[in-house]
Amino acid sequence: MTKRQAVFPENRHALYEAHGYSAAIRSGDLLFVSGQVGSREDGSPEPDFANQVQRAFDNLSNVLKAAGCTFDDIIDVTTFHTDPEAQFETIMGVKSKVFPQTPYPNWTAVGVNWLAGFDFEIKVIARIPQVA
Repeated sequence: MTKRQAVFPENRHALYEAHGYSAAIRSGDLLFVSGQVGSREDGSPEPDFANQVQRAFDNLSNVLKAAGCTFDDIIDVTTFHTDPEAQFETIMGVKSKVFPQTPYPNWTAVGVNWLAGFDFEIKVIARIPQVA
């Protein structure tokens, strides 16, 4: 059996260690990224919602980069929202910058009532590009 191959972004490994999970797991040519939130460098939530969403996408970008991926490699997206109706416009504004053109990845949005002090979380599955 192949052991999980963990992927961590630079300078954030300690945060994942403290909570006992990996930022992402590589399995073959797929990357399974754990939920990313809008945390500051110390792990605390970004208080402004729009900035929190942007930080979540930035943190996701850093995990993807650590695996040799970009947003273009994302196949499937799941997002979690504490107040989907009120947050939708803000999230779509960031999403449209990250995914400006078709084909868009699959996307599932889930309303939740708790995200450990955060209001938005994003997890993805990406295909890792082959190195030429």
